[in-house]
Amino acid sequence: MSTSTDRIERQIHIKAPRSKVWQAISNAESFGDWFMVSLKGKRFVAGEAIEGPLTYPGYEHVTWRVVVERIEPERHFSFRWHPYAIDPSVDYSHEPTTLVVFELEETHDGTLLHLTESGFDKIPASRRAEAFRMNGNGWDSQMIHIEKYVASH
Repeated sequence: MSTSTDRIERQIHIKAPRSKVWQAISNAESFGDWFMVSLKGKRFVAGEAIEGPLTYPGYEHVTWRVVVERIEPERHFSFRWHPYAIDPSVDYSHEPTTLVVFELEETHDGTLLHLTESGFDKIPASRRAEAFRMNGNGWDSQMIHIEKYVASH
């Protein structure tokens, strides 16, 4: 757990081969299943935007939008987004984005998944603390979701 105000860092050890964890992260449909966003029929492509409706209860009104930054098979997947951009009446497009990075490291009995979301210090002060808090809580839940997803697939 990090104490920085600019970045959220999480990690989890998943008892599965790196290729299986990579599939859950890099395949848009699989990612959508554990992250709770509908990405059926979509693909992650570096440099391209992708979006879909959240399926997480209470947030179905939110369209999840990211721009895929980088894909390095079985090692690194990253995207940019507007953190905690949940109000459909607000245009977040003028705000800076944060960078979400998933990095995979093979271990003797599975895969260590590192998650970093950075760039919060550039988010407007009026919503920075809430975005940081809510995304921190969200990543805590998402680490559990991906672990359960990989174990069941």
